[in-house]
Amino acid sequence: MDALHPRLLVGRFAETFRFYAAVLPELTGARLVRGTEEGPYAHWDLAGEGALMLLDRRAMADITGPAAEAGPADRTMLVSRVPDVDAGYALCLRHGATAVAAPAQRPEWGPTLRTAHVRDPEGNLVELQSYDG
Repeated sequence: MDALHPRLLVGRFAETFRFYAAVLPELTGARLVRGTEEGPYAHWDLAGEGALMLLDRRAMADITGPAAEAGPADRTMLVSRVPDVDAGYALCLRHGATAVAAPAQRPEWGPTLRTAHVRDPEGNLVELQSYDG
């Protein structure tokens, strides 16, 4: 179970993928679980937990708007797997988060994936996710 892990939003996916694919196994023992340098997504695990994920910044722009593609505003995102995306989204909003993308199914990212996106009070992008079924 991935409690909380970083996702880097990158503009040079292939180059960044090759870098982490070369250094993560030796530096941390993390292994590639999903993805190739063609992108748009890659995922490394360490002992069954998410260690690092990469996502092409253009792919994120479909959810957060064109600023994610064009500018350096979002270079990282914290991702947390939660039991209930809708409840987690409501909780975050009650405690000062700003809505970015309401809870929705994301079959293009995973057949049973449901996500929501918020910004914490400092403006950091946070993804809440669950896999139904």
